[in-house]
Amino acid sequence: YSTARLASLRAENRPVFVDATAAWCITCLVNEKVALSGSRLRDAFAKNKIAYLVADWTNRNPEITELLEAHGRSGVPLYLYYAPGAAQAKVLPQILTESAVLSAIGAQ
Repeated sequence: YSTARLASLRAENRPVFVDATAAWCITCLVNEKVALSGSRLRDAFAKNKIAYLVADWTNRNPEITELLEAHGRSGVPLYLYYAPGAAQAKVLPQILTESAVLSAIGAQ
Protein backbone atom coordinates (compact mmCIF):
# COMPACT_ATOMS: atom_id res chain seq x y z
CA TYR A 1 0.00 0.00 0.00
CA SER A 2 0.96 3.55 -0.66
CA THR A 3 -1.14 6.67 -1.06
CA ALA A 4 0.34 7.09 -4.55
CA ARG A 5 -0.52 3.49 -5.54
CA LEU A 6 -4.09 3.91 -4.31
CA ALA A 7 -4.45 7.20 -6.20
CA SER A 8 -3.03 5.64 -9.36
CA LEU A 9 -5.43 2.68 -9.27
CA ARG A 10 -8.39 4.98 -8.58
CA ALA A 11 -7.33 7.25 -11.46
CA GLU A 12 -7.52 4.15 -13.70
CA ASN A 13 -11.10 3.67 -12.42
CA ARG A 14 -10.10 0.31 -10.91
CA PRO A 15 -11.96 -1.04 -7.92
CA VAL A 16 -9.62 -1.27 -4.91
CA PHE A 17 -9.83 -3.18 -1.64
CA VAL A 18 -7.50 -1.97 1.12
CA ASP A 19 -6.63 -4.31 3.98
CA ALA A 20 -5.03 -2.29 6.79
CA THR A 21 -3.51 -4.91 9.04
CA ALA A 22 -0.59 -5.73 11.33
CA ALA A 23 1.25 -8.93 12.23
CA TRP A 24 0.40 -8.46 15.92
CA CYS A 25 -3.33 -7.84 15.31
CA ILE A 26 -5.28 -10.93 16.38
CA THR A 27 -8.53 -9.71 14.81
CA CYS A 28 -6.68 -9.10 11.54
CA LEU A 29 -5.23 -12.62 11.57
CA VAL A 30 -8.63 -14.19 12.24
CA ASN A 31 -10.27 -12.12 9.48
CA GLU A 32 -7.52 -13.13 7.06
CA LYS A 33 -8.13 -16.80 7.76
CA VAL A 34 -11.93 -16.72 8.01
CA ALA A 35 -12.96 -14.08 5.47
CA LEU A 36 -10.14 -13.07 3.16
CA SER A 37 -8.42 -16.27 2.08
CA GLY A 38 -11.20 -18.31 0.51
CA SER A 39 -11.30 -19.25 -3.16
CA ARG A 40 -14.75 -17.67 -3.61
CA LEU A 41 -13.37 -14.29 -2.62
CA ARG A 42 -10.17 -14.67 -4.66
CA ASP A 43 -12.28 -15.58 -7.70
CA ALA A 44 -14.60 -12.59 -7.17
CA PHE A 45 -11.62 -10.22 -6.89
CA ALA A 46 -10.09 -11.66 -10.07
CA LYS A 47 -13.37 -11.61 -12.01
CA ASN A 48 -14.05 -7.99 -11.04
CA LYS A 49 -10.38 -6.92 -11.47
CA ILE A 50 -10.29 -5.62 -7.90
CA ALA A 51 -6.82 -4.51 -6.82
CA TYR A 52 -5.98 -5.81 -3.34
CA LEU A 53 -3.67 -3.53 -1.37
CA VAL A 54 -2.23 -4.59 1.99
CA ALA A 55 -1.48 -1.66 4.28
CA ASP A 56 0.89 -3.34 6.75
CA TRP A 57 0.92 -1.26 9.94
CA THR A 58 3.11 -3.71 11.88
CA ASN A 59 5.82 -1.06 12.30
CA ARG A 60 3.42 1.92 12.50
CA ASN A 61 4.04 3.28 9.01
CA PRO A 62 3.09 7.01 9.04
CA GLU A 63 1.38 6.82 5.64
CA ILE A 64 -0.91 4.08 6.95
CA THR A 65 -1.47 6.03 10.17
CA GLU A 66 -2.80 8.88 8.00
CA LEU A 67 -5.13 6.45 6.21
CA LEU A 68 -6.45 5.16 9.53
CA GLU A 69 -6.96 8.66 10.93
CA ALA A 70 -8.72 9.79 7.74
CA HIS A 71 -11.32 7.10 8.46
CA GLY A 72 -11.66 7.86 12.17
CA ARG A 73 -9.55 4.96 13.37
CA SER A 74 -6.65 4.84 15.78
CA GLY A 75 -5.60 1.31 14.85
CA VAL A 76 -6.17 -1.74 12.71
CA PRO A 77 -8.04 -3.54 11.33
CA LEU A 78 -9.50 -1.27 8.71
CA TYR A 79 -11.04 -2.60 5.51
CA LEU A 80 -11.94 -0.24 2.68
CA TYR A 81 -13.56 -0.84 -0.67
CA TYR A 82 -13.26 1.84 -3.33
CA ALA A 83 -15.79 1.17 -6.09
CA PRO A 84 -14.96 2.58 -9.53
CA GLY A 85 -15.92 6.24 -9.64
CA ALA A 86 -16.96 6.38 -5.97
CA ALA A 87 -16.03 9.57 -4.14
CA GLN A 88 -15.49 7.76 -0.85
CA ALA A 89 -14.52 4.29 0.28
CA LYS A 90 -17.03 1.91 1.78
CA VAL A 91 -15.78 1.05 5.29
CA LEU A 92 -16.34 -2.59 6.13
CA PRO A 93 -16.84 -3.93 9.67
CA GLN A 94 -13.79 -4.78 11.79
CA ILE A 95 -15.05 -8.35 12.18
CA LEU A 96 -15.40 -9.76 8.66
CA THR A 97 -17.14 -12.65 7.03
CA GLU A 98 -16.57 -13.74 3.47
CA SER A 99 -20.20 -12.98 2.63
CA ALA A 100 -19.88 -9.43 4.04
CA VAL A 101 -16.88 -8.77 1.78
CA LEU A 102 -18.63 -10.31 -1.24
CA SER A 103 -21.68 -8.15 -0.54
CA ALA A 104 -19.56 -4.99 -0.16
CA ILE A 105 -17.89 -5.55 -3.53
CA GLY A 106 -21.22 -6.38 -5.18
CA ALA A 107 -20.27 -9.96 -5.97
CA GLN A 108 -22.82 -11.93 -4.03
